Amino acid sequence: MWREIEDQTGRMDSFATKDRRTAPEQPRPAQDFQEHLALLEREGLLVRIEHPVNKDTELHPLVRWQFIGGIAEADRRAFLFTNVTDSKGRRYDMPVAVGALSASPRIYALGMGVPVEEIGAVWNRALAKPIPPERINNPACQQVIIRGDELSLAALPVPVSTPGFDAAPYLTATLCITRDPDTGIQNMGTYRAALKAKDRLAVRMVARPGGAGGYVHWQKYRARKQPMPIAIAIGCAPVVCFTGPQKLAIDMDELAVAGGLAGQPIPIARAVTVDLDVPANAEIVVEGLIDPDLLEPEAPFGESNGYVALEAFNMPMQVTAITQKRSPVFASIISQVTPSESSVIKKVAYEPMFLSYLQRELEVKGIRRVVMHERLTNLRPVIFLQFANGAPQAEIWRALNGTANFQAGCGKVIVAVSEDIDPENLDGVMWSLAYRCNPGQDVHIAPHGGGLQGSQYGRSKSDSCMLIDATAKNPMPPLALPAREFMERARQLWDELGLPPLSATRPWHGYQLGDWTAQWETFARRTVAGDWEQNGADTLARMRRGLKPETPVSVIESETKRG
Repeated sequence: MWREIEDQTGRMDSFATKDRRTAPEQPRPAQDFQEHLALLEREGLLVRIEHPVNKDTELHPLVRWQFIGGIAEADRRAFLFTNVTDSKGRRYDMPVAVGALSASPRIYALGMGVPVEEIGAVWNRALAKPIPPERINNPACQQVIIRGDELSLAALPVPVSTPGFDAAPYLTATLCITRDPDTGIQNMGTYRAALKAKDRLAVRMVARPGGAGGYVHWQKYRARKQPMPIAIAIGCAPVVCFTGPQKLAIDMDELAVAGGLAGQPIPIARAVTVDLDVPANAEIVVEGLIDPDLLEPEAPFGESNGYVALEAFNMPMQVTAITQKRSPVFASIISQVTPSESSVIKKVAYEPMFLSYLQRELEVKGIRRVVMHERLTNLRPVIFLQFANGAPQAEIWRALNGTANFQAGCGKVIVAVSEDIDPENLDGVMWSLAYRCNPGQDVHIAPHGGGLQGSQYGRSKSDSCMLIDATAKNPMPPLALPAREFMERARQLWDELGLPPLSATRPWHGYQLGDWTAQWETFARRTVAGDWEQNGADTLARMRRGLKPETPVSVIESETKRG
């Protein structure tokens, strides 16, 4: 629970958690980034930091603590830094927002204007029925236009994401807009951009297996020997920002998908110095040209796969203009080691999209949930599928193979578990692997998989996929914990005795798994009632039927179940 804190770092404004039972109805999605920040503040999901904070050494590490410091996901907050400095002693009059897009599913849902459980349905609708954007005049993103000698990227309060390892401040909450020179269709992706000089960036557009949309466009411009126009929008309405990290088809206009998410056209405007359309309500837009021939060393930079991306050649961008609102807010996201803001922004959309694909496109019977493992693994490599009890094995394997082939770069290890296993609980998954999986029969290795992000640091550029059926193949004995009613009574007694607060994780009580008879249930009830001697009398009577120690186990089991 957040509270007002006074310590060596300065003062945090209070943003105590509200009682969500009395919270107002879900607001509509914000039309721009600052409207979204105001909504977060009204909902108690934003903290303002007025104490001076160094963007080069303190800002991202401070926000990072809420992801690795034991704070529950539901209690994470967006941060707004209003007194930003740097290591040279410079002070910036532009606030910096971090965690405002997806520090938690609740924050993401507010940006969508729907409850968390409806996010998947809204994404499916937007992909099926995108709404083209509408061009307007006098856009807010061009209230101030900076070019020529006044142009300087150093005037932007760009944080260092991984102090101690990064080679530069990086634009992270980016929407990098390029246009296919053949079709005229724009692509808008989230790619990192390193500050190199006051008028130069280095942009990485090759993180996606097979090439990101911007990279495919760059190859076409390179073949034409023409510089590629690019515009980088920073700080847009959340529904616009959310499309950048999604792996949409390269020929699908993300701004039209954003319109589908919003339920109305996204306003756009022509950029000032390049022939591209940009979100009209963006806080900042950096315009420029990418060289078709020359590449520049870029990185090291902490990546979302959990490793520092080492130096490699990437695309230099000559900045031609910076446009912005009169009083903009600079947006940045926490990425690198997961969980992070960049993993949440994918997880809440990826999981329902995978589930919808399995349920609707492949019509897999019995599939209940898709859960992408987040901590350290960055979602995409490890995926868990939950099935209803009794789901046919043919359906389980169709889902395993379908998941492996749905999106390039997703699914290195895919595990199917039964309905009693919570796929969010890694201990439960490991229990299934230990006792419900025969590796010789239930594990399949598929070679020649697409390389995951970060696979360039391994011994091989290619990868493979492991499919595991860890579902229960037959009825099994109950989980050996006290039954629910007894654990609930004990929990009540625990609280009455004033013992330390508990945080229960599943499974916290025993339950049946199919291999259980009415006779054994009777035994259990008699035992808790103190009548265990009656059980001994029953077993003595069965012993007199002629069953002996040398009787085969199969016969004893059969007789036992018959009672």
